[in-house]
Amino acid sequence: MNLIISGTNRVGSHSLKVASYYQQELSRKGEEWGLLSLGDLPENIIVSDLYNNRSEAFSVIQEQVSAAKKFIFIIPEYNGSYPGVLKVFIDACTFPVSFFNKKVALVGVSSGKYGNIRGVDHFTGVCNYLRMHVLPLKIHIPHIQSELNEDQQLFQSTTVKFVQEQIHEIIQF
Repeated sequence: MNLIISGTNRVGSHSLKVASYYQQELSRKGEEWGLLSLGDLPENIIVSDLYNNRSEAFSVIQEQVSAAKKFIFIIPEYNGSYPGVLKVFIDACTFPVSFFNKKVALVGVSSGKYGNIRGVDHFTGVCNYLRMHVLPLKIHIPHIQSELNEDQQLFQSTTVKFVQEQIHEIIQF
């Protein structure tokens, strides 16, 4: 199974809403993708799962990551980049089995006007270092608070068009 990762542990995040939207849209196309919220990481991950340690709680997550062939990362903007918890997650995952030579699509979200362009660019560098194959079509969704309707669905026609194009491409990738 492939995996969508909501790149923050913030409760009620827009990233998780967008990740759920992607999962629903992929399901409509007959694709089964898992969803991992970084809110599900062990609370003490820095002590329990870094530097060759492995907790039982993270072992379940590691199995999902290891089994995935493709990823979609939904990456919110934190201080002009991506969240620290996303970096901790990457560092906790076993190398190289987690990400090496796997495919990835990147989606930036922000409450500001740039849709986390910088953070997605920074995270692209991490993906390249891990020797992941990054889908060239990266989506940036600015003003995320005005992109989701009351049902937590993307509804702005231009955004939906590009998201659908990216979904099509990650399926074919």
